[in-house]
Amino acid sequence: MEYYHKNLAGEKWNNLSFFEQMANIGSEIERTIKWKDKKIEYSRLAFERALELLDFTIADAKNKTKLKELLRTREALADHFFFNNEYNSTDEIWQKYFFAFTWAVRINL
Repeated sequence: MEYYHKNLAGEKWNNLSFFEQMANIGSEIERTIKWKDKKIEYSRLAFERALELLDFTIADAKNKTKLKELLRTREALADHFFFNNEYNSTDEIWQKYFFAFTWAVRINL
């Protein structure tokens, strides 16, 4: 399998805290939103990278108690950015969701 984040696949990613993992996913979602009305290809690639990081997070054994939330997050992200947005989410909702993780990292939770 070809990875976008070759240097993060496996142990390096798993050494990050859950909050750090989610904040990194949020960075890719921010890029997805930033580029979606400017360069659709950049937006698509950022979204693919976000899904890859989310898959790494789902596979990380320390996150098994958060699996339900992670899988629902993945489903809702795909629905919003790639399908029909049946959950009626917005870019702002996703920005607020991921900002909480970035804030937690900044205050060292």
